[in-house]
Amino acid sequence: METSSEITLRHVADADFPSEFGHFRIHGFEGERGGAREEAVVLVMGEPQGAPLLVRIHSQCFTGDVLHSLRCDCRAQLELALEAIAAAGRGMIIYEMKEGRGIGLMNKLRAYCLQDQGADTVEANQQLGFEPDLRAYELPAAILQHFGVAEVRLLTNNPDKIAALERAGIRVAERVPCQPKPLTHHAARYLKTKKKRMGHLLEL
Repeated sequence: METSSEITLRHVADADFPSEFGHFRIHGFEGERGGAREEAVVLVMGEPQGAPLLVRIHSQCFTGDVLHSLRCDCRAQLELALEAIAAAGRGMIIYEMKEGRGIGLMNKLRAYCLQDQGADTVEANQQLGFEPDLRAYELPAAILQHFGVAEVRLLTNNPDKIAALERAGIRVAERVPCQPKPLTHHAARYLKTKKKRMGHLLEL
């Protein structure tokens, strides 16, 4: 068990993990911060230490990742990251259990109802009494430190992830865009809201 000023990290398990994208090692982590517990699954290909590591911090999206929803681009982003890491032969996926930007699955479905009535994703969260994005990234930073990763090439469109890692002492040597194409018309409004309301770095 490792402790930092922000979070207590516990490495729960690791195992061999062959996948259709390539051969990984799968790890389970638990983090505790201020009495709240978090979990993350980590896929590692190759040696984490060395040159800046290609990393994707991905938040759980049951509707997209599992049910292939077209309301978002989450599954497409995850697959793009897995393909990029496989092509590089080295990298890491940190998969956080933070459905719906941290509001949970049932609240995410409530947000869907509000979106069907005209709210965008930010407005829907606010109408439910939440911030637009409840996620913090202390757990991914602690996981990277656990593996001795000091520099990353971060697969992201979200400047908040870059800032969070930099604050934790992880240098982001490069931002690698994570924007699957072609975009579906179903996800167009979702992505425009990310760009306009949340400052995501997207080409639309």
